[in-house]
Amino acid sequence: MNPRRIISLVKKDLKKTHREPAVLFLLIIFPIVLTIVFGFAFGGIGDGGTTSFDVGLLNLDATSPQADWSMAFVNNLTDSEVFVVYAYDDNATGQSALLQGNLDAFIVIPEGFGDSIASYYGSPIDPSSWTNTTIGLYVDSGSMMAVSAVPPLVQQVLMKTVFGSDAMTLNLPIEISSPALVKSSTFSQWDFMAPGIFAFASIFLTMIVAQSMTYERDEGLLKRLRTTPVSSAEYMVSQTLTYMIIASVQVALVLASSFAIGYRPATGPAGIAFTFVIALAFSLVAVGFGLIAASISKSAEVSTGVSFAFIMPQMFFGTFMPLGGATEVIAKFMPSKYLTDTVTTLFLRGAPITTPVIWTNLAIVSILGVLLVAVGIVLFEKFGSR
Repeated sequence: MNPRRIISLVKKDLKKTHREPAVLFLLIIFPIVLTIVFGFAFGGIGDGGTTSFDVGLLNLDATSPQADWSMAFVNNLTDSEVFVVYAYDDNATGQSALLQGNLDAFIVIPEGFGDSIASYYGSPIDPSSWTNTTIGLYVDSGSMMAVSAVPPLVQQVLMKTVFGSDAMTLNLPIEISSPALVKSSTFSQWDFMAPGIFAFASIFLTMIVAQSMTYERDEGLLKRLRTTPVSSAEYMVSQTLTYMIIASVQVALVLASSFAIGYRPATGPAGIAFTFVIALAFSLVAVGFGLIAASISKSAEVSTGVSFAFIMPQMFFGTFMPLGGATEVIAKFMPSKYLTDTVTTLFLRGAPITTPVIWTNLAIVSILGVLLVAVGIVLFEKFGSR
């Protein structure tokens, strides 16, 4: 392949994009408008709901003489219809699972938990004689529903443990650490939606690729290219590079627009750089789907409708739309979901770039992108370039 020819083709495609108002709006202006409108519309809103929460549990009071109380607390958590409890042997493993988004919350029962309750029953009206302890509660800062719902639910379980079914609000020698230590408690709904905007904006690359390829085929540009020294490989590589450049511009514009309206991600330069990397990988997915759509479309108009068969599922199951139950299972098959989850882990949870889950997501998106581009090229060469 000749790098100079590839660069020339990339320049040609970028100029064509710049000169097409509709394409320019969809790829460049639309992400800015979407970010600003959604940012202002949802910047002050925060609500949601879920049917269950995955909760990690570390019991440090399991071997004390008063261990029955901690076991009762664990059993009440387990019996609750809203908690799915997973036992952990150490704090570091539980915190890591929470950081990677595998848990909605992590609870640490401290040593002396049972002694605190025993001291309360020994002298219920004399707080000075109580043995005070604090239950460690850590809530996933990437889940708006967990932040708002988990703390009061855990408080209810504690009251039931101490007082049984007749639980009521009283002063106790045990308290739950404030989830305000978790930064997400001050987040708005926009903070939870922002990561999905990066995938939402890039998804439409699929339609532009499909339209561009079918248009150049219908206008005879592809046939004329074959009379030049440009090879099919050089042409396909130039198309891929063009849309990777556009994807980078989209990420930069969404970031700039978000900062302009006050959004501040909980990550540093390394996390932002990683966002560009996985967005580039996702652009390969969009190009691959676009090539496949172009291969089975008879015209540029038809390619628009066909491309939406790839766009809509990713839009609804892989961006900022609320998920639950069966939709969470469907989302695992959407490439955009892995981009959104990565940005959520970096921007909301503040996870470092050494976090394993974001590298796993990058690997999934990259491998899928390369495979889709390869399949798209084969199909377009066989069916779409005639």
